[in-house]
This record gives sequence, C-alpha cells and structure tokens, in this order.
Amino acid sequence: MSMKIDVICLGILCADVVAKPVKKIPGRGKLELVDRIELHSGGCASNTGVCLARLGIKTALAGKVGRDGFGDFLIDTFKREGMETAGIKKDSKANTSVTMVMVDEGAERSFIHYVGANGTLREEDIDLGLFPDAKILHMAGFYLMPGFDGEPASRILKKARESGLTTSLDTCWDSKGRWLDLISPCLEFTDIFLPSIEEAKKITGMEEPEKICRFFLKKGVKIVGLKMGEEGAFIASVDQSFPLPPFKVNVVDTTGAGDAFVAGFLTGRILYKDLLETGKLACAAGAAAVSAMGATDGVKSIEQVKGLMES
Repeated sequence: MSMKIDVICLGILCADVVAKPVKKIPGRGKLELVDRIELHSGGCASNTGVCLARLGIKTALAGKVGRDGFGDFLIDTFKREGMETAGIKKDSKANTSVTMVMVDEGAERSFIHYVGANGTLREEDIDLGLFPDAKILHMAGFYLMPGFDGEPASRILKKARESGLTTSLDTCWDSKGRWLDLISPCLEFTDIFLPSIEEAKKITGMEEPEKICRFFLKKGVKIVGLKMGEEGAFIASVDQSFPLPPFKVNVVDTTGAGDAFVAGFLTGRILYKDLLETGKLACAAGAAAVSAMGATDGVKSIEQVKGLMES
C-alpha cells in the first residue's frame, strides 16, 4: 500500500435508508407516502472514518460488506470522502448490513436492522498489511460483531500494538449483557478507550466517572474518554483526570455524536501532545455533529471544529 495512513477504522459498516416523516406504518398490503427517502453511510467505523477524513486525517476503513448495491454504494462513498478502502472485504454469502430508519414528525427514530456482513467479520478478514503504514488502529462497534468480539479482537489489538500502532476501542450497547466478560481480554491492549458513560457503567458496575476511569486504567488502558452526551465528557489518564462541559450548540440530531467525538479525540491525539486540547477537540466535533441532521453531515472541516472549540 503506497499511502501513509493516520488511522485505520475497523468495525461496523452499514447503509442507512432514512424515510421521513413516517406518520404511520402502512397496514398489510397498503402504501404510505413520505416526503423523502435518503441513503447514507452509517455504522460506527464508517461514521468515525468519514468525520476523521473531513478533519483532514488520512483514514483507511477495514470491515465487511456484501456483494450488492449497498456495498458498492458504501465503498463509492468512502472513496469520495478520500478514504482508503482496500481493507474492506466483500462477503459472498451475507449482504451488506442495512438499517431502515423511520423518522416520525417529532424527529423520533425507529429502526429495522439487518446485521448482514458485520456479523460474518472474522479475525482472518483483517488485512494486517495495513498496519505498518498507520499510526492508530481504532476498533469501532465492539459488542455488535459476534464473530470478532472478545478474544479475536484482543489478538488484533495486540498485533497492532506489536506493529507500533496506538490502539483505540469504542463500544456499542450489549443487549446480550456480556459486558466485562467479553471486553476483558481487550483492555490490556487498548491505549485509548472511548465508551459512552452508560456502557462504561455496565462494564464496571460503577456509577462515578472518576472511579470508572480508574477501573479501566488499572486494567491497562492508557487513556479513557467517557462520552456523557449533554453532560459533555470525562477524560482520564494515569497522571490526570477532568470533566469537560459540552459546547453550547443548537441540537438538531444527536445521531453520530459519539462517533464524531471519537474522530475528534483521535484527531487530537495526532495534532496535540496535550490531553486537555484533545478532549476539547473531541467535544467540539461532537457538538458539530449534533448541529445538523444525519450522522456525519454536521462535521465539515478541522477549521470549523477548531472554530467551535475556540468560541
């Protein structure tokens, strides 16, 4: 691979079909009209990758799609955003993962989801040839990749570390409740851990951000960034810990805010030595994301996010 990469985003890749406004679900055999239906890229690895690329970070994606129109659409979209897509495998059995998003008049969302190719992602699907050219491996969507979560993920994190990469991990909600058991083997190989506060509470069985961070630091994580939604964030390393208030913006749509926060955090690690600056950039990217509809539309450029950060 010729291009030098800053971040490899590995994990959930998904197409989002968004219909709005859905006033009522049609009865059997019936049809209802909506004002618009849009197709977007979605999934945590994809959303974080798109935001990173817009922040000027050279990004590669790794994961799985199907051999279908949705998969082609995702790869085309990623290429248009300037990302490297050689690490995306095409599965011949499973189709591309898709979420149908129905947005009602009050902007509340309901989802129909097909797991698809994300469910067939395996350790051997990961192109280790990407590693020597990169700085950070970010694994996004832990708990939603049944063939990869747990020991296989920890082996990939370990291999990334051995190749000299900084490792980063983000989680999703675990509806199966395996929490600490499943993620335990990964923590010692994770440099940066960026769960939501709700997920972190479930993993640790604790409530206090400070205590939660200490738990992860004891397990070998170097830096913890807890995403706390409208309360901002809580950041900790072995040397320091601090809360960060959220930036005041007009909230239009919270979809993808966490993924944008992660993109801001990883960008901060590349641009700054300072953890406080990194945290602020992460919060600013999260704030940019909620100020527009869609998972990534609010994040436009590094100038825009730094402008928010300084305001």
